[in-house]
Amino acid sequence: MNLETITKTLNLLELLQRNTAIQSNRLSVEQTSDLTVAAALVKTLENLGVRYAFGLFGGGITPFIASLEQSSIKVLQFRHEAGAAFAAIESYFASGHPVVVFSTTGPGITNALTGLFAARWEGAKVIFVSPCTSATQRGRWAFQETSHYTMSNTGIFTSGTLFHYATTVECNSELPEITRRLALGIGKLGGFVAHISIPRTIQTSLLTTPLPHVNFAPTLVTAGEDTVSKCLQLLCEAPFAIWVGFGARDAALEIRQLAERTGAAVMSSARGKGIFPEDHPQFVGVTGFGGQNSVLRYMQEQCPLRVLVLGTKLGEFTSFWNPIMVPSRGFVHVDIDPEVPGAAYPYAETFSVQSDIGAFVRSILKYFPEISRSSPVLPLPHPEREVIKPHIEGLVRPEFLMDAIQRVIVEKSDAIIMTEAGNSFAWGTNMLRFTAPGRYRVSTGFGSMGHAGTGILGAALARNRKAVAILGDGAMLMNNEISTAVKHKIPAVWIVLNDARYNMCDQGMNMEGFHGVDAKIPSLDFVMIARAMGADGIRVNKECDLEAALEKALTLSIPFVVDVIIDPTRPAPIGSRINSLISHGK
Repeated sequence: MNLETITKTLNLLELLQRNTAIQSNRLSVEQTSDLTVAAALVKTLENLGVRYAFGLFGGGITPFIASLEQSSIKVLQFRHEAGAAFAAIESYFASGHPVVVFSTTGPGITNALTGLFAARWEGAKVIFVSPCTSATQRGRWAFQETSHYTMSNTGIFTSGTLFHYATTVECNSELPEITRRLALGIGKLGGFVAHISIPRTIQTSLLTTPLPHVNFAPTLVTAGEDTVSKCLQLLCEAPFAIWVGFGARDAALEIRQLAERTGAAVMSSARGKGIFPEDHPQFVGVTGFGGQNSVLRYMQEQCPLRVLVLGTKLGEFTSFWNPIMVPSRGFVHVDIDPEVPGAAYPYAETFSVQSDIGAFVRSILKYFPEISRSSPVLPLPHPEREVIKPHIEGLVRPEFLMDAIQRVIVEKSDAIIMTEAGNSFAWGTNMLRFTAPGRYRVSTGFGSMGHAGTGILGAALARNRKAVAILGDGAMLMNNEISTAVKHKIPAVWIVLNDARYNMCDQGMNMEGFHGVDAKIPSLDFVMIARAMGADGIRVNKECDLEAALEKALTLSIPFVVDVIIDPTRPAPIGSRINSLISHGK
């Protein structure tokens, strides 16, 4: 073969390779040429494990919604965007799957913000998808204009204090990077709240780049052997106590084993109720707002040398920053967020450990014997639980209502129970007792009214079981989503403490010495409201009728309201909150 022939052959091979590459490129384009950006984003969300999308749509987001409706993700149209976001939070905590919240432009976005802030504070995984004004229309007074011209300093479009990751999609070629960022966020431990802002013109444009494969795995943060050894040294110097929070909810078994092997007293935050059984002889009570005095007695009379803090920030509603809760040698504080230890009590001695709670407890468990400690342990104080007998006459006492909820719902069902911001939170946290994690939910960070009343829809869907909200009449009027529950046949139950007032405000103001402030609400019949929306309910005026009403609420599969006319004069266990306000307001 001469040189000329070889040259022609090489040129031919090069041409064939180039044509093959062109055909390959065409193939990847053809595979996505009929896929819009909206449809591609939906496929990404499916791959991330999203099962539900909650929101309220409008013209700006309709291409995305149309693609959602063609996917495996179930779409639920709510009556208010904040309610959709609260439901998303509770759906995540009930299932562990990330949830989508969607809205239209302008007020749709701002309506959702309260729930999205709550998602950030609670540590949920929520992806917010909203439209923004197209580039060519910005600054020209477009209807509900949503852009840097109208919302430049709100933090809506940027990563920061609200969103862990936020971006505005300006070009369809950005989707691979967005997919990567979302996968990283969903895969990391802890919460992740993202915002994908996408103009309608981009939603409907055709994808010109291959849709990337989403592959992620949670990264387990663990403490090193030196850190574990130091913790053992500190904890073995003298008896210690364990303070359990919501971040330890996946380590309930390990924590119980640690407590029983060491004889440690255990207390929990309100969000940590049930992680350690509240009927266990080593449980001394719930701390903070709505908590029990038995905890304070323990810290005053049998204060340990150190407290092992597992998965709680020790924030205001968990501790009220009460110095009584600080042992003489401080805390061994374990959290996946390195900024948490030492923040609530900056003056206290704190040994900080960054680790997943379960991994940490398993690491130190192997150094303790399998059998329980044989050394004598002083009897511990326990939360008091008195027998409350029904009154024949008079309004329903809230403490009797909680006792009935305990007997009928907590002990005889597997329903998830949520309490709302206000006196309902205080009564439920103080009086209800749980022996397993995942049964009780309350927001102690952002504490929005409406969180429980709408959050139960997400929890009931995710768990496919009853979910019960305990809330006041003020919260019920603010946001309840009964209509949404009816449409989607969600077995939600609302137990309304109907006292015709914002009673936490009323009682709290009086306790602070501010009298004569109007906190009353016109008396309402919530059963009539429920029936008008297609649900059902029962109104309870006497304590002797309460148990039957609660049993009926559990039996029926339709959304149900138990409207309880309660005695507004019964003081709720909110004294610690009022004392904190007074002491920190001086």
